[in-house]
Amino acid sequence: QVQLVESGGGLVQPGGSLRLSCAASGRTFSSYAMGWFRQAPGKERKFVAAISRSGAFTSYADSVKGRFTISRDNAENTVYLQMNSLKPEDTAVYYCAASNSRMGPTTSTAYDYWGQGTQVTVSS
Repeated sequence: QVQLVESGGGLVQPGGSLRLSCAASGRTFSSYAMGWFRQAPGKERKFVAAISRSGAFTSYADSVKGRFTISRDNAENTVYLQMNSLKPEDTAVYYCAASNSRMGPTTSTAYDYWGQGTQVTVSS
């Protein structure tokens, strides 16, 4: 029903920055709250950030609060994750997800559609 494609991942040094993008198909992008999750090798997929349908409300995991910023451009069907002050602990595959909700849930099971993921590696 909706396709999500992440981009912008790569290798960055500790303290550096990356901006991830998630492009959605169709004209119904604004009907979905959007979230970012990440999964490190051997670990569970964990919540990172979420944004409401309109973009007016955002939420973040404690581990990234103050460093990451989620935003969306509904006219371009794109959600972003600006990541600053990156740490080695941020290394993971990052997934974009869409939810049939307004505010943006923090639980992965509440999301209906997922992108393929993009690798972020923070290392010196």
